Amino acid sequence: MTGSVSKGEATAITWRGLSGGLRAGLYAAGMPNQTRTLLPGTTAMSDAAFVRESTRPTPVPFVPEVCLSMADDAIALWETTEEARGEIGLPPPFWAFAWAGGVAVARYVLDHPELVEGRTVLDVAAGSGLVGIAAALRGAKSVRAAEIDAYAVAAIGINAQANGVRVDAAVEDLLDGDGGPAEVVLAGDVFYERAMAGRFLPFLERAQARGALVVVGDPGRAYLPRERFTALAAYEVPVVADLEDTALKATTVWQLTAAVRG
Repeated sequence: MTGSVSKGEATAITWRGLSGGLRAGLYAAGMPNQTRTLLPGTTAMSDAAFVRESTRPTPVPFVPEVCLSMADDAIALWETTEEARGEIGLPPPFWAFAWAGGVAVARYVLDHPELVEGRTVLDVAAGSGLVGIAAALRGAKSVRAAEIDAYAVAAIGINAQANGVRVDAAVEDLLDGDGGPAEVVLAGDVFYERAMAGRFLPFLERAQARGALVVVGDPGRAYLPRERFTALAAYEVPVVADLEDTALKATTVWQLTAAVRG
């Protein structure tokens, strides 16, 4: 966030709009955030150490089976992230919060273990790793988590260890592929911006076309093509009011269905 508006002055609307646009822009451009360039006078800290220092282990509301390293203040952490890297314009710390779409998918997976039990699972745009951790807790054969933010990958490792499961996380953009060889592809809130949806939907369609089960969570975002999905469950998910401008978010878990061929 640059220019005349500082992070300290940002509102919940600014966070959702600008931060979402920054993350979506990185996905739209296919640009994983692996930068390590430091400005003069800054000191390197490992990603894992930064995550531990900036968050605290907290049970996830609505998914108390899982504990995540989460932050108290989104704007302050975003600012601290840029200071730690000595850079401006880094992706916001989506990894430090439990977002409604991911919470809904995690809840559904925990309540329906047959979805993932004994199967290979991919958690794409994984954020904190909540969805992948839920899959691992319910007996997935293996879980892979993909993210474009190195801090998120560090957070996923910490969170998986805290919950006693294994999730193999990496900084990678998989959206030009089909998610193979995962038998189940899971995603949280990925349809909040047009350009991002424009890459995610074809990716998910390719995964579905090769035989993967594709499930996403969505809290009523504008760019979800509902006609392509079947609703599996609906929840009122408690969220951080500063991020969503509400205390509860109506969120649906959807399964992608086969495209109708003309």
